[in-house]
Amino acid sequence: MNIQTPVNEVRELHFDRFSSSDSLAKAAEQARKRNYQDFLIVDVDSHHYESESYAEVFKYIESPVLRRSFMESASRGGRSSMLGGSVGYQDISGRITRHWLRKHEKVEGTSHRDIVTTKRWMDAMGVDYACLFPTPMLFLGTHPQVEIEVALSRAYNRWLCEQILAEEPRIVSMLYLPFNDPEATYQMVKDFGDKKGVVGFMVTAPRYKPVHDNAYMKTYALLEEIGKPISFHAAYNWNDQSLTLLNRFISVHALGFMWFNMVHMTNWVVNGIPERFPKLKVMWIESGLTWAYSLMQRLDHSYLMRTSDCPSLKRKPSEYMREMYFSSQPMEMPEDPSILEATFKMINAETQLVWSSDYPHWDFDLPGVIYDLPFLNEQSKRNILGGNAAKLFGLDPTPVKNIPGASPK
Repeated sequence: MNIQTPVNEVRELHFDRFSSSDSLAKAAEQARKRNYQDFLIVDVDSHHYESESYAEVFKYIESPVLRRSFMESASRGGRSSMLGGSVGYQDISGRITRHWLRKHEKVEGTSHRDIVTTKRWMDAMGVDYACLFPTPMLFLGTHPQVEIEVALSRAYNRWLCEQILAEEPRIVSMLYLPFNDPEATYQMVKDFGDKKGVVGFMVTAPRYKPVHDNAYMKTYALLEEIGKPISFHAAYNWNDQSLTLLNRFISVHALGFMWFNMVHMTNWVVNGIPERFPKLKVMWIESGLTWAYSLMQRLDHSYLMRTSDCPSLKRKPSEYMREMYFSSQPMEMPEDPSILEATFKMINAETQLVWSSDYPHWDFDLPGVIYDLPFLNEQSKRNILGGNAAKLFGLDPTPVKNIPGASPK
């Protein structure tokens, strides 16, 4: 789209014929050229806009008082709603049309709309399985009312399990944990840990509860017992005292998505949680990779000077971090590929890195960001694009995608 084209003209041109498949035609072409048909590709971090299904989700809220309040406030929208509101940046001032045309995409058949539209972009990219996360709810951890986070996350998880995961085996999720309430967090794992398509649980990173608090230990123990990983999904909080100093979205995006995961990772390692729960798998999502490399060096340097501050550690912090999982997006691409190669080596990428698209957000990555790296052999590419995630989530390693225009398998 020409950025000079008025938004109202674009709406008239595309309003009734937007399609995820058409929007991703170039992605499908890339998938065909790279012959992804026999490559298992697992997207560990993709999104839908649960706000488009709030009318359904809110019906699952257990408290009749909160349920009515949510349903009534949603009709007002924006800052009048119970979830609050802020200026959006995903559409880059209307230039990325999929964000405001998506809700008009036509679907057919009896499957839920989110299933149909999700499978369209999955097939276009060559994705076999997608781990689906909410979008506006990524900021729910900063809501001033803890009971709101608990009520909405529980309703959303029930809706997701019953309407999406139970109906489509290619879509899985790590369910949202209401981390501001440790008891509700524990109960969420107990109630949903065995549901179809639930491959783990997720904490949204912009929040101010210390991950090493004793109140969470029984949740970590339960996750370790049932063999489900926990992930920390990054985002930003422009109201954070340090980030309020920034005056551009690009600044808060660049720093915020690293900052909160760096804080949680530091507390996680320094307080010896990997020693206490050695079989608990941990994943860090949507922070890119450069932060992990630098934090490993920084923590190791400090640890060797002050080991007495970390009495529960038996190894250097970096050694614990190398046993964790990291999602690739947004993949920082330095001009010198040797820098990225060193980062891959530092985090044991061959076994610990998992690819993610972050679709449909403005900075999403295609599988080509991994497939095209010159320093990776084919087995490493297969591991990162799908094999590592399949082992982590317990997924069938047989490719099931249907790339538009590709030759049958």
